[in-house]
Amino acid sequence: MPRLRFGQQDKLEAADDESRIRSVAIALQAYREHGAKELEAKLTRKGYNSLTTAQVIEELRDSGLVSDRRFAEAFVRTHVARGHGPTRIRYELRGLGVSSDLIESSLKSAEIDWNALASDVRERKFGRRVPPAYAERAKQMRFLQYRGFHNDQIRAAFAAHGAEADDLPDLNPDD
Repeated sequence: MPRLRFGQQDKLEAADDESRIRSVAIALQAYREHGAKELEAKLTRKGYNSLTTAQVIEELRDSGLVSDRRFAEAFVRTHVARGHGPTRIRYELRGLGVSSDLIESSLKSAEIDWNALASDVRERKFGRRVPPAYAERAKQMRFLQYRGFHNDQIRAAFAAHGAEADDLPDLNPDD
């Protein structure tokens, strides 16, 4: 085996590392859609060089294999199917490094009737009947709030099943 000059070994290792990072990134993308920041964080946690990782992700973005828009839209669809509301989806996407503009456009393009979704989530968890007890109604409202629904959407979920607005406890006004 020929001897390598000083610095050549480093170049070979860097090229090998870059192809390894690309392979792992593509495998992660094949499993499910990832945003650029999320993908970069995963690869860095695996111990890959952060500078090389950033370069590889930028190349994957340019080739269309990584797309924050596609990721955000898939994320919204998945979380709506899980019964999550817009507040929770926004919060989680922000935590994954997606821009606010992209979050809002993804939520808007999904064309979800949030009131109907909140009603469906409440009904699946607690049944059609609105409980007469104040404490039980408050419990159900807190559940919907935890799921990421706004106060108006929660009230609409109860109204869909015959509850009067005056019969519902107040949630925090800054929701």
